[in-house]
Amino acid sequence: MTTERRTAVLGRRSPLRKLMTDPQAAISAGLLLVVVLLGLVSPLLSDHGPNDASLDAVNAGIGTHDYLLGGDKSGRDILARLLASINTSVVSALIGTSIALAIGVTFGLIGGYFGRRVRGVTEWVFSFVMTFPGLILLIVLFPVTDGDYRATMLIFGVLLSPGIYRLVRNLVLGVKNELYVDAARVSGLPDRRILRRHVLTVVRGPVVIATAFLAGSSISVQSGLAFLGVGSSSVPSFGAMISEGFTNLYEEPLQFLWPSLMLGIITASLVLLGNSLRDALEGDRPKPSRIAAPERRPATAPTGTGADAPSSDAREADASATAPGLLTVEDLVIAYPTPSGELKEVVSGLTLSLEAGQTLGLVGESGSGKTQTAFAVLGVLPAEAVVTRGSIRLDGRELIGLSEGELRGVRGRSIAYVQEPMSNLDPNFTVGTQLVEGLRASSTMPRRAAREHVLALLDRVGIPDPKRTFFSYPHQISGGMAQRVLIAGAVASRPLLLIADEPTTALDVTVQAEILDLLRELQKELNMAVLLVTHNFGVVADICNRVAVMQKGRIVETGDALDLFTAPRHAYTRMLLDSILDKRTLRTDRPTTDARETDAREADTLETEAR
Repeated sequence: MTTERRTAVLGRRSPLRKLMTDPQAAISAGLLLVVVLLGLVSPLLSDHGPNDASLDAVNAGIGTHDYLLGGDKSGRDILARLLASINTSVVSALIGTSIALAIGVTFGLIGGYFGRRVRGVTEWVFSFVMTFPGLILLIVLFPVTDGDYRATMLIFGVLLSPGIYRLVRNLVLGVKNELYVDAARVSGLPDRRILRRHVLTVVRGPVVIATAFLAGSSISVQSGLAFLGVGSSSVPSFGAMISEGFTNLYEEPLQFLWPSLMLGIITASLVLLGNSLRDALEGDRPKPSRIAAPERRPATAPTGTGADAPSSDAREADASATAPGLLTVEDLVIAYPTPSGELKEVVSGLTLSLEAGQTLGLVGESGSGKTQTAFAVLGVLPAEAVVTRGSIRLDGRELIGLSEGELRGVRGRSIAYVQEPMSNLDPNFTVGTQLVEGLRASSTMPRRAAREHVLALLDRVGIPDPKRTFFSYPHQISGGMAQRVLIAGAVASRPLLLIADEPTTALDVTVQAEILDLLRELQKELNMAVLLVTHNFGVVADICNRVAVMQKGRIVETGDALDLFTAPRHAYTRMLLDSILDKRTLRTDRPTTDARETDAREADTLETEAR
C-alpha cells in the first residue's frame, strides 16, 4: 500500500473495521451466523426427519427415544423440526426482503430523482398497493398460492415495497439537489451512474436498517400465518410449532418455549445488527462544509416597469450583444409555477454573448437570476422550471430543446462548471476517484491513462503533492486546494466554455487571488471562454473583460469592465458600486460633479485590492 493510500485509509475507518470493534454487531451477527449454520447442517444433527412421527415418542421427554429435545404431541422430533424451521424462516426472509428491496429501491430512486410526472405515476401505483390489507390479502390468496409459503412471501414482498419506496424517495429528494450531484451531471455522467454512485451511497444507511426490519417482518408474518394454520402442514415452521405447543402448554410447556425462544433470538439479532450496520455506514461519513450558496430561486419576480426596466443604454448594449459569439443567449425567459398555477418569471428577456478567450462577469445581488441563467446554459434547471421562450446557442448549436442524452454530450466536453468546492465534491469518494470518473465519462480514455492525466492536471493547477491529494477525501484537503481540484476536473476535457459560479466564495484574499490567476492562465492556454457568476466587484475588476449587470432577472447594463467602473450608466449599477466599502472615502458623500473621476479612482482601488 502506498503512503498516500495508507494516509487516506487511516483518516477514515472502514465500515467493516468499525463493525468488528462493535460488541453489539459482533454478538448479533454471531448469533445469526450460528442459527443459520445450524439450519444448514440440520441433516447431520438429527437422525430423524422433521415430519417423521413415532407413537412411542408422543410428548417424549428430553433425551428420550433419541430425541435430544423430546417429542411433540404427534411423536415428531422437536430438534429436527426446530432446525428445519430455521431454513423455512431464512428462505422467507430472503424472498420477502429481496422482492421489497428490488421494487422499492428501484422505483424510489426513479421517483425521487426524476421529474414530477414520473414521481406522480410512482406515487399513485405505490399508494394503490398500500390500500390492500396485507395479512388479510395473504389469507384470501391462500388458494392461489396453494399453501406454498414461498409464493406467499413473494406477494408479501410486493406489499412491503411501498414502505421502502417512500423511504428511498424522500432520501433522494433531499440529496438530488446537493451541489456534488449537480457537478456530476455537469461533468457528463449518465443518470444511472449518478444514482448508483452518488445517490445510492447516501441513502444506503437507512435502507440497511430497513432491510433488517423487513427480514424480521417476513419471518414473523410467515410464522404468524403458520400459527393460524395458513399453509402446508408438511412445512416445518416456528409458527406451527408455537401453535402446537400452545395447545399442549399445560402438559409439556417446553414444547412452546423452544420455537418461541429461537424466533425471538432471530428477530432481535436482525434488528440489532441493522442498527450497527447503519451506524457503521453513516457514523464516520464526512459531511460537506455547509457554506451558503448563491440563491437559486428569487423570492420576487421582475415587474418590468419603472426603475426595474432596463435603460435605453442597456437596451443598446443588449442589442449589440446579439452579435454571433461562442455563447449567445437571446431573449431568455425562465419561470416557475406558483401555487395558483400561474408562471412567475425569474429571468426575463435576458440577452448576452460571449466570445472565445473572453471573460464575462455576470453580477448582481442574490436573487437577481444569475445562477438560474447559468443553470439554463448548463441544462440543469430544476424539473419545475419552465423556459417559456428564448434561445441558447453554444458554438452555433441550439441547446434549448435538446434531450438529456444530448445535453450529457455537451456537459463535461464543451461546457464545464465550477462552484463552491466542498459542496461539489462527494464526501463518499476520494478526490482521484471523482476526477477519473468525470474524465472517463467525457472521453474514451482507459482508467490507467485517465489516472495519469488527472495526476498531471493536479500538478498543473498548483497542488504541491498530487498523489496524496489524489487519494484524499474532500474533508482532508483545504478549501483552496479543493477549488483547484474542481478546476482541474473542469478543464480536463478542454471545454469551450467554463461557467464559474462564485468560484472564490469562502476563500481568503490570498487564495482568492491565486485561484483567479490560475483561471486566467488556463483560459489563455485553452482559449476558453469564462462566464463568471459573482456579486464581488473585486473579482470582476481582476479578471473580467466585459460585465453584465442583472437586477430582478433582467440585464440592466452591459459593457467593458473599465467603462462600467469609470462611468456606470444605470442607477442600479451605481448603487452596487456605492455599496462597496472604501477604506479611504465614505461613499455616501461622493460629489456628483466628480462622478467619473471618483469612479476611476475606485476602479483602480478595486484592481489593486483584488491583485
